[in-house]
Amino acid sequence: MRILLYRSDGDTGPWAEDFAAALPHAETVAWREGVATPPCDYAAVWAPPPAMLADLARVKAVFLMGAGVDGLLKFGDALPDVPIVRLGDAGMGEQMADYVLHAVLRYFRRFDEYAQQARQGLWNPLAARDKAEFSVGVLGLGKLGVPVLQALRRQGFPVRGWSRTPKDLPHMACYAGMETLDAFLADTRVLVCMLPLTPDTNNLLDRARLSRLPQGAYLVNVARGALVAEPDLLALIRAGHIAGATLDVFRNEPLPAPHPFWDEPRITITPHVSALTLRGEAVRQIATKIRLLEQGETVADVVDRQRGY
Repeated sequence: MRILLYRSDGDTGPWAEDFAAALPHAETVAWREGVATPPCDYAAVWAPPPAMLADLARVKAVFLMGAGVDGLLKFGDALPDVPIVRLGDAGMGEQMADYVLHAVLRYFRRFDEYAQQARQGLWNPLAARDKAEFSVGVLGLGKLGVPVLQALRRQGFPVRGWSRTPKDLPHMACYAGMETLDAFLADTRVLVCMLPLTPDTNNLLDRARLSRLPQGAYLVNVARGALVAEPDLLALIRAGHIAGATLDVFRNEPLPAPHPFWDEPRITITPHVSALTLRGEAVRQIATKIRLLEQGETVADVVDRQRGY
């Protein structure tokens, strides 16, 4: 068996070592543009270039090395008709919950305001907020969204979730479908975006929808930057309707040096680190699914191309 590897950062060596340990009978090949690729049975990739599509057409299945499928689905009809298999949690759910909890608690306890006061040499205790009136809504109830929602609930926040299709989660208000989105936003004090990027969700959070949030609401985006219309978010923050945002993802990454987000003190920026792939766990998942496929079994987490995730 031969597994084709590609990462946009070029760092496939550690992955090859882990695959050698998990699948001793398998050989790994690092894909290189302009270099002939031997026949391969499977591929494990992250953000492959267009030149790789011809080689992906010859494998039995393509496995993703990280969360999100937009790096492949962006090729549209040019993408080969082979199964694409996502990672499960792979240790990312706990990291994501930690990140979101930190962002929500920082806003709830007014630490951004205290940091600004400290820079001005001010000693000024601010009024405490009531968690019962501090609802947190999570857009996207997938493998990462649900652990985040559960972690927020354990902290005592009133929580609500929104998804495209109905979900039934105990002790949580769940909204489904575009017809419920405005109502979901209207009562959400902190909005956490965890949706996949699809044609339907591109620019989903534009001026109109962000304006549905109550005055002084806060945004946390750990999904994909293109879900948010960045100029609209900036305008609403500067106008005071949105109090601020913690953003881990952006339409263009790395975030360009002249981008106005850098100069807005009410926006906290991190470099796409809210949930880093744990390589060992990812390789174990992929290896397990390869064994199942070799035995003629079905596997979980196959991407539905029509839905976009």
